[in-house]
Amino acid sequence: MVTALIERFNTVRARTEALCAPLEIEDYGIQAMESVSPPKWHLAHTTWFFETFILVPYARHYRMLNDAYAHLFNSYYETAGTFFPRPQRGLLSRPTVAEVYRYRRHVDGALLELLGNLPGHAAETVLARVQLGLEHEIQHQELLLMDILYNFSVNPLLPAYHTPSLAETPPLPALDWQRLPGGLVEIGHAGTTFSYDNERPRHPVCLPPFRLATRLISNAEYLAFIEDDGYRRVELWLSDGWRMLNERGWQAPLYWFRRDDAWWHFNLTGAHPLCEDAPVAHLSYYEADAYARWADKRLPTEFEWEYAAATCAVAGQFLERGLYVPQPAVAEGLTQMYGELWQWTQSAYLPYPGFKPLPGTLGEYNGKFMCDQMVLRGGCCVTAQDHIRASYRNFFRAADRWMFSGLRLAEDLR
Repeated sequence: MVTALIERFNTVRARTEALCAPLEIEDYGIQAMESVSPPKWHLAHTTWFFETFILVPYARHYRMLNDAYAHLFNSYYETAGTFFPRPQRGLLSRPTVAEVYRYRRHVDGALLELLGNLPGHAAETVLARVQLGLEHEIQHQELLLMDILYNFSVNPLLPAYHTPSLAETPPLPALDWQRLPGGLVEIGHAGTTFSYDNERPRHPVCLPPFRLATRLISNAEYLAFIEDDGYRRVELWLSDGWRMLNERGWQAPLYWFRRDDAWWHFNLTGAHPLCEDAPVAHLSYYEADAYARWADKRLPTEFEWEYAAATCAVAGQFLERGLYVPQPAVAEGLTQMYGELWQWTQSAYLPYPGFKPLPGTLGEYNGKFMCDQMVLRGGCCVTAQDHIRASYRNFFRAADRWMFSGLRLAEDLR
């Protein structure tokens, strides 16, 4: 087990740095809005996590490289000390990028030494925390690419992060429906493999019969909503969504723009004419909900989604493929359940019956955010495939849309 964990540690840590390889040094410090973080901060914060929760308490001879990093790179853990204000992370010209990479080497060396000489009284705790730290860093790999996309989007040059070869895809399959009988079903993580505390405990949920769309909604289908004055029809919108739409001037998904009387969109490969067959991305919950109302359908609950996804293999386009751009559906039947885009559900992010957060400071990891957020399921094109599972619960606020978020429809069976 230890050997496999060391191998995974080396792989995950190297992949984070590989994702930064296309960046220029000027890109590492940019923070274009409060909700995103500079790449340099992601590199340092994921390192701080291993240092704070594993090395400091369990590596007897460990010496911190710089005591100030405990404040600079703490994200939100109130019980772990103070933290630098999130909106000001882009103001930190120091430590330099080189110093942040030196910090990573310092912590990596100490952690590998600890894994090679586990303290007998705390071996199980150390191994569990290393595994949590790795899953945490994989989450930040996704956030890193999301944040780079937003940071690049505010630049009038619309720079490309990378330029992969994107193969042509066959015609988009027609939108169809999968009938699911429902009943008393088990929801939540089962077994002994890794899961977050918010996926537990497994519990029964009663689901009426329903139908689920066989694929994600495409850009062309969402464009029909726009052209039918979807962003100007108050009856389609939740009250708070209508307020947000007017305050922020939304007229289309994030990263869509008009050029030469045509719709274009921006992604990590640069600016392109809108690919109509690709799944519509970067929607807020409000936009997804408004589209569902316009289509006389609804969003699935997270329990309906998990019930359907549990019958599907965890397959699709993920981080490992290296495209980082959602691709059109190519198969008939229930598809795109995993990968491509996180899928909004109509479920609020709440604890399951009997939920208990992790003990101590790590209890702040998920439980403290169970308010004013909505659940998304399924992963996306920048999610690692071995990180996702049917029970995985992601969560964002209803107005957020810089993440890779998309839309699948559901409806009741009458």
